[in-house]
Amino acid sequence: MTAPVAQPPQTHADDRDPSRLRLSGEWTLEHAVVLGQRLEQAPEDVRVVDACDVARLDSVAVLQLMRFAHRRGLDFESFRFDEQHRTLVSAIEDVADDRPRPPREYGVAAALGRLGFAVADNWKEFLALIGFFGEFLVKLARTVREPTRFRMTATVHHMEQVGLDAAPLVALLCYLVGAVVAFLGATILADFGAQIYVVELVNVAFLREFAVLLTSIILAGRTASAFTAQIGAMVSREEVDAIRTLGMDPVDLLVIPRVLALVVMLPLLTFIGMIAGLLGGLTVGAYGLDIPPQQYVARMHETMELENVIVGLVKAPVFALVISLIGCLEGLQVEGTAQSVGERTTSSVVQAISLVIILDAFFAIWFTEVGF
Repeated sequence: MTAPVAQPPQTHADDRDPSRLRLSGEWTLEHAVVLGQRLEQAPEDVRVVDACDVARLDSVAVLQLMRFAHRRGLDFESFRFDEQHRTLVSAIEDVADDRPRPPREYGVAAALGRLGFAVADNWKEFLALIGFFGEFLVKLARTVREPTRFRMTATVHHMEQVGLDAAPLVALLCYLVGAVVAFLGATILADFGAQIYVVELVNVAFLREFAVLLTSIILAGRTASAFTAQIGAMVSREEVDAIRTLGMDPVDLLVIPRVLALVVMLPLLTFIGMIAGLLGGLTVGAYGLDIPPQQYVARMHETMELENVIVGLVKAPVFALVISLIGCLEGLQVEGTAQSVGERTTSSVVQAISLVIILDAFFAIWFTEVGF
């Protein structure tokens, strides 16, 4: 009994529909070269490929057809296959995207391309943050109208986490930075015999800028990452989907308590940072610059201005809003894998610190222009 003769792959144009390309024969590895030739010779107006008449089909042919669809800009989902080949085609589709990525390109053009993609991604993240801020305001207004939606226990819990637990770290770092500022200022002012003006330097620096900026950066690294990790873990465990299934709003349960807690606690932590920074300057003045503590305190009292304190405290709620919204938004954008949680946590810290510094620069310019 003779074996059946292998039928080479063939392509035929459909007489009734010129945009349809019909395939027949055996589309297998042994005809790989012919496969490529047949697809290259296909008419340019082909929009649908019908492979129902193919006798034998293997993975090589499926990959060839997928690449053909990619080159021509066709929808591979619209390709028709015999029912006995559908399982193979589905399996190839599932693993087609798992091929190793091509090596990274280097050079000016590649760098500019990556920069362009990064700018586009950052712009999308910024628009998403603006939209999320609007959603937060709408849900907050609804909570004001319906006080039963407010989660007092969760809010107090997060106030303890982001406020009381962070107070020692904020005080220590601000105290040390205040001492460093006093040392640096004294080094420069000593050349002019004006070391006493270190008091004004520390006062203005910490009351207007350093206290709120250092506190915000600490909480951007500590709290924004915690918010993202907590909510992201809930997303990956499908707890957020369960909340929606129960008819509750994740923004009411997860976002509003965290945002309000940080908005309340960041000004308080900023005030602690101001006091700690002034004490750092006082320590250096008393023990490093031979300025008696009584004289230092008297000079501080004479030169301290209330508007500097107001400028520092006014910025704190704005920074708290930005940090908390970024942390919660990145957590809700987690895609369900451990890698996604790590990526979003890193992204939230970078975005929060960057926006805090940008906003601080904007506030500094604005307050200087208005003379405040």
